[in-house]
Amino acid sequence: MTDLAHIRNFSIVAHIDHGKSTLADRLIQETNTVSERDMKEQLLDAMDIERERGITIKANTVRIEYTARDGEDYVLNLIDTPGHVDFAYEVSRSMRAVEGSLLVVDSTQGVEAQTLANVYQAIDADHEIVPVFNKIDLPASDIDRVAEQVEDVIGIDASGAIPVSAKTGEGIREVLEAIVTRLPAPKGAPDAPLKAMLVDSWYDAYLGVIVLVRVIDGTLKKGARVRFMSNGAVHGVDRVGVFRPTMQDVGELGPGEIGFLTASIKQVRDTRVGDTITTEKHGATEPLPGFKPSQPVVFCGLFPVDNAEFEDLRDAIDKLALNDASFSHEMETSAALGFGFRCGFLGLLHLEVIRDRIEREYGIDLVTTAPSVIYHVHMRDGSMIELHNPADMPDPTLVDHIEEPRIKATILVPDEYLGDVLKLCQDRRGIQEDLTYAGSRAMVVYDLPLNEVVFDFYDRLKSVTKGYASFDYQMTGYRQDNLVKMQILVNEEPVDALSIMVHRDRAESRGRAMCEKLKDLIPRHMFKIPIQAAIGGKVIARETLAALRKDVTAKCYGGDVSRKKKLLDKQKAGKKKMRQFGKVDIPQEAFISALKMDG
Repeated sequence: MTDLAHIRNFSIVAHIDHGKSTLADRLIQETNTVSERDMKEQLLDAMDIERERGITIKANTVRIEYTARDGEDYVLNLIDTPGHVDFAYEVSRSMRAVEGSLLVVDSTQGVEAQTLANVYQAIDADHEIVPVFNKIDLPASDIDRVAEQVEDVIGIDASGAIPVSAKTGEGIREVLEAIVTRLPAPKGAPDAPLKAMLVDSWYDAYLGVIVLVRVIDGTLKKGARVRFMSNGAVHGVDRVGVFRPTMQDVGELGPGEIGFLTASIKQVRDTRVGDTITTEKHGATEPLPGFKPSQPVVFCGLFPVDNAEFEDLRDAIDKLALNDASFSHEMETSAALGFGFRCGFLGLLHLEVIRDRIEREYGIDLVTTAPSVIYHVHMRDGSMIELHNPADMPDPTLVDHIEEPRIKATILVPDEYLGDVLKLCQDRRGIQEDLTYAGSRAMVVYDLPLNEVVFDFYDRLKSVTKGYASFDYQMTGYRQDNLVKMQILVNEEPVDALSIMVHRDRAESRGRAMCEKLKDLIPRHMFKIPIQAAIGGKVIARETLAALRKDVTAKCYGGDVSRKKKLLDKQKAGKKKMRQFGKVDIPQEAFISALKMDG
């Protein structure tokens, strides 16, 4: 067991692309934790999709052994956290497992929205923070300006910041020394009853569920019987070990150490993140102050393009859910799309990642319906329903009012694009709460409805600011508003997948825009097709798709006009009959394209 004074637990926090994973690579390389031949870029990002998009999705951990300049040997436990807003819950629980953070700021770009969000989580967790200014090898690097920003915007002292280049390895020794000298050692009593915090868990085909734990008090030994406090389940520990990024067995884990255990657990669902693990006999009585389980915020339907692949999709979703406790799903059917699943995600990036993984790892082509959020529908009789899918909206006459989720959005944007950003937020029914300046960049705080943000707000924000704005949000709660369900009728048949909730003032313009779009997206048929947008029984917009015409009078040359008339009347009757029984094929692209706003 390592002496507590010689352990340091830390995480690395930063905005996307400021160089967290590369810095982690250098720390691993500098301490020879991994042999040169096994070293590769972004060592801790194991998933293909993480490596391809260059983002971290799952928090990963590694144990580094380092001999400091004073000759002492230290054990450093690093947790590499995601920087993207959708995975903020990964960050929050990783923060609770460590005592300090390295704040990595790109010295060419300065402080961004997610830098703020993640640092505030570290400050909430009472971390000691060491600022690290990365990318000093680039000509655009400006350390003094960034130091000033860190002091102004975040309010922490940047005088002891360490300039590094994670790419070339310059300054990495100084970072290791700062971890040892400036970050606090963990506290804990080895003789107390066992208290270990469950930081993460994932499924392995051979070992069952692998549980990442941080021991707070007591000792975790191989062969012990442990109890999970949230559900009372008792398991026998098969293996205890640490990550040097590969798994390595140890006999026991003492206070302050981070490692893993396996106990033949079948389902990841049984291991709640933030749970407290203790021994079955003479265990702890009070659990650690836990986390809230992550709540899905965005819902959308996933349907296979080919209905025969439904069973394969079910297997794929079950396997992904094994590893991702924040992803929820239930079966649903739709008249237009057949059988599929209604799935809940933490945000749009989470949705894209899951969709990409299903398409790539399992080879299934998917149709995704419009993302929607959870509405609270308050009925006249005083009850409240959570509405996940606009198609399930109850009869409007029984509804008293509807509440929608709101978010607090923080946007950092260069001064010259501020006007466009304010206009975009006003257009999305935003309420401005704050506007401050840090140098030549404005920081805007808006209260926005989540359903206006969920579809393509991020894309629009990036395009009006030429990619310079950064954006971060957190949920603030529910508020009542004048919302209605708008449905689209194609050939007088409602299309479930295109039902959306809109604000009453916006309904007409949204309806008209959707009808115009569908008119271009649906191919012409042999009969004319009306495309209508309706609220309840009232049609608020309409477009008509003209029929394809076959020239039936081509064979008449000259002769009596009544012959032509007879042929045309016959064609007209045929088209009328066809329109009654004809089925309109809506192509898959139409579903997503029709819902993109102000395109």
